[in-house]
Amino acid sequence: MKAYIKEFEVYLKETKKSSSNTLESYLRDVSQFASYCDGLRLRSTANIRNEQIAEYIDELHKSGKSTATVTRVLASLRCYYTFLCSMGLCKDNPVTGIKAGKNVRKLPEILTAREVTLLLSQPDCSELKGCRDKAMLEMLYATGIKVSELINIKVTDINLQIGILHLHTEKSERIIPMYPEAIKALQNYCANVRNVVVIDSDTHELFTNMNGQPMTRQGLWKIIKYYAEKAHIDKDITPHTIRHSFAAHLLENGAPLKDIQEILGHSDLSSTQVYAQLMRNRYTQSYKKYHPMAR
Repeated sequence: MKAYIKEFEVYLKETKKSSSNTLESYLRDVSQFASYCDGLRLRSTANIRNEQIAEYIDELHKSGKSTATVTRVLASLRCYYTFLCSMGLCKDNPVTGIKAGKNVRKLPEILTAREVTLLLSQPDCSELKGCRDKAMLEMLYATGIKVSELINIKVTDINLQIGILHLHTEKSERIIPMYPEAIKALQNYCANVRNVVVIDSDTHELFTNMNGQPMTRQGLWKIIKYYAEKAHIDKDITPHTIRHSFAAHLLENGAPLKDIQEILGHSDLSSTQVYAQLMRNRYTQSYKKYHPMAR
């Protein structure tokens, strides 16, 4: 099995050109499935039947895995068996026809405006690390960008004189304005921290760790968790929570849904409409809680 998985990794890297996130999740899912097969005393993941895949998916549901997680696992296994079929190790893809169940979209949790202000006030800007952290948090809330976008921003992607972030990939391009406090935090970071921490002139990423190496997703996640706990915000905050809060607050204050879609970089408006649903739910809850005739 391990030999197959190693070859599958090469296939993902060289043939599929998979992103690092996809590579990591697919290999983890397939490795966990291989361990499950070991427990069944199956000699090879290639010798698997459709019914056994279905039983594995049932086990995932029973263990409390979300539909989104099960859907991803199925995608991982489907890709793995497509690879085995291409190698002549499998005749048919045993994942064919198996469904994860209805994928009910869970409404994202958001921070209130007060909680955002509290979170952004936590870093100590008199310290190098605090100054950097303040700039990262302000940029996340100012622009609503994803974690992957933040850690890949280059110094040349920001124009602090006019206060914009220029995001560009092979498929899309976005120019996002930033509010004054975020611009100020970034100016402070660039002038007093980055030039001290980053020694290698070949490092073009805007944000790095304190050793001058590019910031990682895990590193940013830990930073946000730390400041959320420090602020005593009793919510499960992730970097994506700030993105959700950014979008919800724009909508709450009257921004057109289409404009929010463009800023977030959603290709489909349906992805943005979840925030409208979130606002409707909040208003309904407030109505039921505070209207004297609705109690």
